[in-house]
Amino acid sequence: MDQQEVINCIALTRTSYLSLANLLLLYRELGSATAIMNHRQDIREVMPLASERLVAALRNLDEPLRRAEAEMRFIEDNDVIALPMSDPLYPQRLRECDDAPIVMFYKGTADLNRKRVISVVGTRHATAYGDDLVRRLMGDLRQLCPEVLIVSGLAYGIDISAHRHALQQGMDTVAVLAHGLDTLYPSRHRQTADTMLAQGGLLTEYLSGTNADKGNFVRRNRIVAGLCDACLLVESAAKGGGLITCGIARDYNRDVFAFPGHVGTPYSEGCNRLIRDNGAMLVTSAQDLVEAMGWQVDNTLRQARQEGIERSLFPELSADEQRIVDVLKAQNDLQINMISVKSEMGVSQLAALLFSMEMKGIVKPLAGGAYHLLM
Repeated sequence: MDQQEVINCIALTRTSYLSLANLLLLYRELGSATAIMNHRQDIREVMPLASERLVAALRNLDEPLRRAEAEMRFIEDNDVIALPMSDPLYPQRLRECDDAPIVMFYKGTADLNRKRVISVVGTRHATAYGDDLVRRLMGDLRQLCPEVLIVSGLAYGIDISAHRHALQQGMDTVAVLAHGLDTLYPSRHRQTADTMLAQGGLLTEYLSGTNADKGNFVRRNRIVAGLCDACLLVESAAKGGGLITCGIARDYNRDVFAFPGHVGTPYSEGCNRLIRDNGAMLVTSAQDLVEAMGWQVDNTLRQARQEGIERSLFPELSADEQRIVDVLKAQNDLQINMISVKSEMGVSQLAALLFSMEMKGIVKPLAGGAYHLLM
C-alpha cells in the first residue's frame, strides 16, 4: 500500500468544493492523487481550463490532509486495507464506472476481483417466500458456480438473508456499508459481519466516524451495482432501494435479473413490474441465471476436474479466432465495431467469425451488439 497515495486520495475526497465526478475526471486525467497534489499550486499547467473554484480548492488542503493522516492511523491500527483506485486490488468492475470512489476501505479475505460476482438485493421486509428463494438460490449456486462472490448491503431483509445463506453454503460474501468501518449498522448483524471477515468481507467508501445517514445508503447502492457482473432482485415493493440498485446496474451495463412473485403481493410488485417493463430478465432458479450469464462452463470445468479429466474446454482456435479472443481478454464485452478496430479485421469477416465462435460456446452476444468472452 502506497501510504502517501492513500493520504492524498482521502484528502481530495474531503475537499467539499470537488464533486465526485470532477474529482474522478481530474484523477483519471493525471493518473493518481499524488500527481494532483504535486500540481495543486499550478493545476492550470496541466489543466488549462481548470475553474477558479477548483484552483482555490486545491490550494486549501491543510485541514483535509490532517484528517487524512488521522484516518491513516485508524487504518493501520485496525487492520483495514485501503484501496486507492490505482491499486491492483481495487475492484476492476467498479473502476470502470463514471462515479467510482477514488479510494475504498476494506476488511476481509475475499478477492474483490473474483471471476464471477453477483449482487443480491431486495426489500428490507422480506417474506418467507423471499428468504426461501435466497436459500435455494445459494444452495444451487454452490453446485453450479461455487466460486461466485455474493455482494449485498447487510441491511435487514433480503440483504442479510443473502449473506447468511451464502455463509451457510461456504461461499464468500461481501457487504457494502453506508458508514465507516469503526461501527456497524444495523448492530444486530454484528455476528454475521464478524463471520464475513473470514469468509468475504466488509467494504466502504466512508471514513471512520461517518454515520449511517440516509443519503449514504443511496450512494452505497451504486457500489453494490458496480461491483457485480449481474444484479438479482429477489423481492421489492413498487418503490425501494433494490429497484434503485437495479437501475444503476442497468446504467453500468450489468445484467439484471428478478424473481417473479404472486400478482397483488406487495413485495413482489416491484419485481413483476421490472420484468414487465423489460428492466430485468425473469429467473426462477440459479440454473436460469447461470445459463443466461453463460457460466455453465464453470460447472463443466469443475466436473471435469473432479473426474480427473484433462481436456481442453474449448475447441482449437484458428489464427483469426485467437486474435478475437486476445482482444476480448484484454477488454471484455466490446461492441463489434470496437473488436474490428482492435483486431484490425473487417466487420463482415468478423461477424461471420463471431457467429461461429458463438456456436462453439466461446463467446456470447450481449444487448447492444457487444460480445462477451466465455473462456
